Amino acid sequence: MKIVAVRAYLKKMALKKPYTIAYNTFSDVSLAFLEIELANGMIGYGSGSPAEEVVGETTEQTVANLNTSFVANLVGRDIRHFQQIIFESNVQFPHLPGTLAAIDIALHDAFGKYLGVSIASFYGQKMNALPTSMTIGIKGLDATLEEAKEYAAMGFKVFKVKTGLDLQEDIERIKALYTHFGKDYTIRVDANQGYDLEQLKLFLKATASYPLELIEQPLPVGKEQALLELSAAERKCLTADEALKDPQAALHLAAGEHAFGIYNIKLMKCGGILGAKQIATIAQHAGIDLFWGCNDESIISITAALHIAYACPNTKYIDLDGSFDLMEDLVTGGFKVQDGCLVINNAPGFGFNKI
Repeated sequence: MKIVAVRAYLKKMALKKPYTIAYNTFSDVSLAFLEIELANGMIGYGSGSPAEEVVGETTEQTVANLNTSFVANLVGRDIRHFQQIIFESNVQFPHLPGTLAAIDIALHDAFGKYLGVSIASFYGQKMNALPTSMTIGIKGLDATLEEAKEYAAMGFKVFKVKTGLDLQEDIERIKALYTHFGKDYTIRVDANQGYDLEQLKLFLKATASYPLELIEQPLPVGKEQALLELSAAERKCLTADEALKDPQAALHLAAGEHAFGIYNIKLMKCGGILGAKQIATIAQHAGIDLFWGCNDESIISITAALHIAYACPNTKYIDLDGSFDLMEDLVTGGFKVQDGCLVINNAPGFGFNKI
């Protein structure tokens, strides 16, 4: 089945509410979209939302790349060769994961629709649903509790708390959340490289009585060796995020004594499903659990992440709440929320529909 048209464009979308992390505050997001149309009229949809501060690519660059002659020349190619096209795209756009993710996701969606199967089933679905965490940005104590109450009222029972600006306030926020919500709720922490080793030790000591499920990227990228001063039990719940951009980084972090017991895979860091699958395989053989994360993203790329996450046996956690932040989106469907868990619909491709 031949590709007959490709279309790429940029859309700026407002967030429902601004949020703050250790190094920035966001109130809107620009997303890149790619459509790949087949001769039978089926259309595969892809989206890119790279974090410039992490991978060095802007969404504007993503759209410019998607409008080059290389992508235009996909017209006439056979969708059955989608993995070869992804390989060629990696050669053409090295170290541009937002661009690669948009191409990878659109090709997968088109191929799945052509074949009549979901991408999760194509790769072998291992699980049906996991609870997603809902992210609470850096904010005051009262605002933190208020947002957590909103999520709890919606049926979510896992909170991911952004920290890293004020150590004492971070500790007080964690304490308050456990006091108000108790053992029926799970709390994860994302420090976004906001601590040094001594601050991390203080944080771990102060929160030892509160069973934090995991802590993402507590130290700046490049400081991973310092984490080896912690006990193996403490490192088991530490999660590599900004330090884990690609399969090469996954191999490096898996060698020798592990600084992290968990890998956070984002399609916008590793360039899509095939890159994510490579990282997941490395982690599986190294005995490292998987935690699937996201930026502020369309349902398109969130659903794509869910499909490959549910196809990996070492997936333990998901934090795929990025599409909930958007005031609008390009598509609907793809997955539904049941008791705080994300459930894919297993329709062909990724199972969403353009609005």
